[in-house]
Amino acid sequence: MKAELITIGDEILIGQIVDTNSAWMAEELNLIGVDVIQISSIPDNAGRIIKALDEALGRADIVLMTGGLGPTKDDITKITLAEYFEDELIQHKEVEEHIEQLFARFGKEITELNRQQAMLPSKCIALKNRQGTAPGMWFEREGKIVVSLPGVPYEMKGLMKDEVLDRIVSSAELPVIIHRTVLTTGIGESWLSERIEGWETDLPRHIKLAYLPSPGKVRLRLTASGSNRTELMHSIDAAVTELQSLIGHLIYGHDQESLEEVVGQLLLKRNASVSTAESCTGGMLAGAIASVSGASAYFKGAIISYDNQVKMDQLGVRSETLEAVGAVSEQVVIQMAEGVRKKLKTDYSLATSGIAGPTGGSIEKPVGTVWIA
Repeated sequence: MKAELITIGDEILIGQIVDTNSAWMAEELNLIGVDVIQISSIPDNAGRIIKALDEALGRADIVLMTGGLGPTKDDITKITLAEYFEDELIQHKEVEEHIEQLFARFGKEITELNRQQAMLPSKCIALKNRQGTAPGMWFEREGKIVVSLPGVPYEMKGLMKDEVLDRIVSSAELPVIIHRTVLTTGIGESWLSERIEGWETDLPRHIKLAYLPSPGKVRLRLTASGSNRTELMHSIDAAVTELQSLIGHLIYGHDQESLEEVVGQLLLKRNASVSTAESCTGGMLAGAIASVSGASAYFKGAIISYDNQVKMDQLGVRSETLEAVGAVSEQVVIQMAEGVRKKLKTDYSLATSGIAGPTGGSIEKPVGTVWIA
């Protein structure tokens, strides 16, 4: 099954908001074996919506649209879809009752505008929006499917999980697709590719490898597709095990694990603690470590020492060292790390000092110079 995604909204095209809906939807569709062939964004304009629908249905089996289902006049998706399917809007009693219940739950009086959200094209299947007042709509015509969903991300996700994905699965025979992501750090993409070239060449034809680099990390995504889930699982497990034997020292986790989560797990296993002393990162290290639920079991705190006086008073950095080599130096960052570890009584510590820019650099220490201890 081929799918196309269309996001509707002037706010996307002028850069006021970022279309995160399509990325999430594409991932969920891929997991159930649906091939997303195109993603596009269009304005709140009836002519453009109809043109985009015509073109998408010429390429895809199912078109999923988000946006334009609110109660205000600029939300025209529902009216445009009624026109497209040569239909009329009728009052859906169940949707109206759901809207009334939502307003009653919050002690609010329902407005006429919100009541009109229960007016839907008669040819659509109304999809219950448990998170909001705008229902989704499911249309079928000549073997093709059109789904319209709200643009509010948590409402769209709720509808996809509660209503849409299961309907898609039951409407077609879909292939089995299994993803496994191996997370690496400490090596660049090109060097990693050379290191695992033989392994990659020997992968079975039904397993594809994708390199997904980001600063400091490279994700290796393996995708196995076929008809037998058990066989695919065994095959992809064997490939990951072989990869582990090749570059195990570079692998820090799998799938959705984050580096800070893995570090936290290691500290918990060792019953150890950590602290940070930060200059150029301004608390970002501490923020990353503390973002993990339960981090208080191993993260004791941080000292943000932008000013040299704070480095001396709070971390014990020696004034003669600062005068001799400056704050952005190996000697100072080591003293910062030692100082915070002693002061906060932790087993481990991290310290950063650098020139973040765009000002403040010199020939000896250009912008981007960073020391980490």
